[in-house]
Amino acid sequence: MRVLDKGHVHLVDKMGSDLTVCNAARVSFNKETDWCEDTEAISRLAETGSKYHKEDVLTLCESDRKLIGYLARHNHWTPFAHPQITLRIKAPISIRTQFFKHKQGFVENEISRRYVSYEPEFYYPEWRGKPTNGAKQGSEDFIGIDGETEKGYDNAIRACMYTYGQLVENGVAPEQARFVLPQGMYTEWYWTGSLAAYARFYSQRIDEHAQWEIRQYARAISNLIQPLFPESWKELTYINDPVKSNTEKK
Repeated sequence: MRVLDKGHVHLVDKMGSDLTVCNAARVSFNKETDWCEDTEAISRLAETGSKYHKEDVLTLCESDRKLIGYLARHNHWTPFAHPQITLRIKAPISIRTQFFKHKQGFVENEISRRYVSYEPEFYYPEWRGKPTNGAKQGSEDFIGIDGETEKGYDNAIRACMYTYGQLVENGVAPEQARFVLPQGMYTEWYWTGSLAAYARFYSQRIDEHAQWEIRQYARAISNLIQPLFPESWKELTYINDPVKSNTEKK
């Protein structure tokens, strides 16, 4: 899934389902549940004479939907920590830094410029205005800048790349030559975390006070996770998402 001009978020692997959450909670009572048949789907398929496999018409039981809602509303987060999701993410270094502030429930492995030699890519943003309310952080609406300033940004990147190449060509170790590369350089990493951890990340980074760029990544991550854990993700995130309405939960 494309994010920004050259970034992306891709699903690598996942473990568990909404049912995993339910059974992690029910084990406290030495109980376990299973999928229910989706009678409405079966009826629709029967009307059309379509063939189907049993696994195609299984759904979460209504009691389990209610359980997930209860767990989320009452902050019983441990059942949501059992499902795991691994993503491969590509983002500018300054945005990656914000990702890595989320430590609980996550582990990451990142591409290292000590070992790779391909030419770096850089973020060319649509520029936003600085705050007019005296705030020290954040930004306002998108603005246009003059061509000379835009060219200066590109020239600065090219100068960094030239110096990096010269350092390596003159025998400097890549692990030191990389010091000259700017914050706008793209990097990639594997990011594995629990469903609970991703929900916390989303609720914090979709907030209107978060930087615009990382909000785009939060939205992309949500779009990947939601189909995998539809009931859990809905219950964990709808309250904290300023875009979603209460009617979406009904």
